[in-house]
Amino acid sequence: MSLIGLFIFAVTIVAIVAVVIISSYNDLVKFRNRYKNAYSQIDVQLQRRYDLIPNLVETAKGYMKHERETLEGVITARNSAINASSRASQNPGDPQAMQQLGNAEAALTGALSRLMVLSEAYPELKADRSMSQVMEELSSTENRIAFARQAFNDAVTLYNTKSESFPSNLIANTFNFTLAELLAEAAPEVKNAPRVSF
Repeated sequence: MSLIGLFIFAVTIVAIVAVVIISSYNDLVKFRNRYKNAYSQIDVQLQRRYDLIPNLVETAKGYMKHERETLEGVITARNSAINASSRASQNPGDPQAMQQLGNAEAALTGALSRLMVLSEAYPELKADRSMSQVMEELSSTENRIAFARQAFNDAVTLYNTKSESFPSNLIANTFNFTLAELLAEAAPEVKNAPRVSF
């Protein structure tokens, strides 16, 4: 092989390696931005949920005067979830933030379920038009959260797969692309809590 042929071969190899590195880096950036955007959709729906809860509690408060502890539990769980959501929105995919958000959301879902079970003892509350509207909006929001969570988890899985696949894993490690955490659903015992419809 001549010197010119060797030079062309070396330049070709360097060019291929450069294309692989640039392509892998750009793919990692693209997939990271996708899961962050997907999280922003969750954040919008969570905020909607948090905004509906005070209306629910205020409506229930008029009928459930003896259930103060339950109503305060819902508000406390809501405030904890808002704080966890705020931390998670600052760094979507961060394992600790996602774990805290998942736990806070599970606690909020549990508190809301307890409120719904207790509300069964108050027929006037079940018949209240305002309560049924809030419950319908809350139910719709829960469905939107589930869809947004699935889209986020799909985007995180795609990103993590790219980060762990060769040769992207070399680029990910070099440029500190850390794995992202999925947003877990509520624990099975909370998820299967009795649902009350008005």
